[in-house]
Amino acid sequence: MVGGGTVGGGVYQAIDRNALLIASRTGVLLKIKRIAVKALDEPRSVEIPVSLLTTDWKEVVNDPEVQVVVELVGGTGVAREVILAALEQGKSVVTANKALLASHGEELFKVAQENDAALFYEASVAGGIPLIRSIREGLVCNRFLNISGIVNGTCNYILTQMEALGHGFEEVLKEAQTNGYAEANPALDVEGHDAHHKISILASLAYNAWVAPEKVYREGISSITGLDIQTCKEWGYKLKLLGTVKHISREADVDHIQVRVAPTLIPQTHILASVDGVFNGVSVRGDVVDETFFYGRGAGQDATASATGTTHPNEPDSTGCCASL
Repeated sequence: MVGGGTVGGGVYQAIDRNALLIASRTGVLLKIKRIAVKALDEPRSVEIPVSLLTTDWKEVVNDPEVQVVVELVGGTGVAREVILAALEQGKSVVTANKALLASHGEELFKVAQENDAALFYEASVAGGIPLIRSIREGLVCNRFLNISGIVNGTCNYILTQMEALGHGFEEVLKEAQTNGYAEANPALDVEGHDAHHKISILASLAYNAWVAPEKVYREGISSITGLDIQTCKEWGYKLKLLGTVKHISREADVDHIQVRVAPTLIPQTHILASVDGVFNGVSVRGDVVDETFFYGRGAGQDATASATGTTHPNEPDSTGCCASL
């Protein structure tokens, strides 16, 4: 693994706890060979043996005994170097890095394909919800008509509290930061960037063609007032930050879609309206199955670790923008 922070610690803990269970289900016994971290003495929520640690990520990627590299450092700098270096050696890669996939996914999947390597990214969207695999495999016989999702827990928590308490955005944001539900600099979440990355990935996966983030409309929740929330409630709606992928038409075998992230009115009778707090919920409508719904924890150490720790070297090929865990 490259990255031993919150999620990295969760992955280590999950594999240490359930390695034999995973082996009984997959036929592969996972063993963590080395973990690259920023510093050997930094505080960690999960105790990791010092013998496994290194400060040089190349010791992980270049180790001939390492078959799978798990990238958990985040960002688009070092993380990109790590993944490219691993893929170029034909090693499978698992990542939870939605920002990197949204901005450089086309390049990464091309390198994976050229080197007959696998790139898995279930944990990049909706945390512990098995959404990526469901779209790629469970719903593969469907043409996707609409994907609508609450995919950012911070925004959903803020909007839920604004409705429940009748407070304004700034007041609830401070409470969210105090409780650890929002970062000190919350712009990535509240301005819609995080959800923007995720919905771009889902659109690319659903339509087997790369959807560039710059072509996706984005609007956050920082301008929403308590009056907006209460007015929507009186009208019979809930206001949620929703990512949507909508099928518009199909002409000459080309699908035309609309992809956006924005505060959206949802009828209180729709199941998405009941998704509150830090939870995520995604509605997927196919032309064969009609509507299916996915709900669960979209972030956090254990939820992300659950999605990250499920891949093994015997997984089917996962190259191309539509491939995943």
